Amino acid sequence: MTPDPSLRPVDPVDRAHLTGASRPSPPIHRYLPSAGLADLVQRYWIPVWSLEEPSSQSTLQHPVCLLVVSTTYARFYGVVRGLSTVTLEGTGWAVGVMFTPAAGALLLGGSVEPLADGYRDLTDLAPGDPLRRLVADDLVGRVRAAMRPDPSAPTSHAAAIALVEERLRDVEVDPDGLLVNRVVQWVVDHPGTTRVSEVAGAFDLSERRLQRLVRARVGMSPKWLIQRRRLHDAVLRLKEGEVSLAEIAVELGYSDQAHFTTDFRTVTGMTPGEYLADQR
Repeated sequence: MTPDPSLRPVDPVDRAHLTGASRPSPPIHRYLPSAGLADLVQRYWIPVWSLEEPSSQSTLQHPVCLLVVSTTYARFYGVVRGLSTVTLEGTGWAVGVMFTPAAGALLLGGSVEPLADGYRDLTDLAPGDPLRRLVADDLVGRVRAAMRPDPSAPTSHAAAIALVEERLRDVEVDPDGLLVNRVVQWVVDHPGTTRVSEVAGAFDLSERRLQRLVRARVGMSPKWLIQRRRLHDAVLRLKEGEVSLAEIAVELGYSDQAHFTTDFRTVTGMTPGEYLADQR
């Protein structure tokens, strides 16, 4: 299948990847989805690496499910509430699909909450698992074959992505899916938001209805959504290195720098000051 001509590279601000001088990232190629799939896919990412020593890569996952096909595994991930870490070794690559909040439940055939902090191996799915439709006809093998000639080439990336997009064309996003996409984007677009009631009010929803929606489609709570957005904003500000830690704490709505430090260290395992120092 020829990829849609609208498929194009994208270089988003990396709020999720905890890179630094002591934890460099391999080259990562990022692409937007083809026309018509924006309600299901936010972007694709394709890291390619050749390492003399193992490298640990840590991320604060966005509130979405992921599909990853690599040289050694193929998995469908739920949202991880804490820090996601993967160790890269030797030479390899991965084709990753960052879905929208709507997509996970549609592909899983139900709530994503049971998959929180976990994943399903796409090469060993149980009979009747709805994900089997996604990987039918050896999708994993075909993606690996598409990448094999040259993992760094945009033509290989386009061929692999086209295989995935074939499986998504007929997936129809339901009204709750469109709603949760809007809710999650609203939280990102309103960094001053610190209370769940503000999110519920923006969409004329009860807090209970909002809780059920986010639990079913993201696997986490609305409160977690707000905290994750604050941490993503913190990572961005620390990477920029233009303001003090106290100023960042105020921008993110923390009562003081100590609370900001506690939140950041609890999830990442390092203080904001330690992460800032590693950016230099």
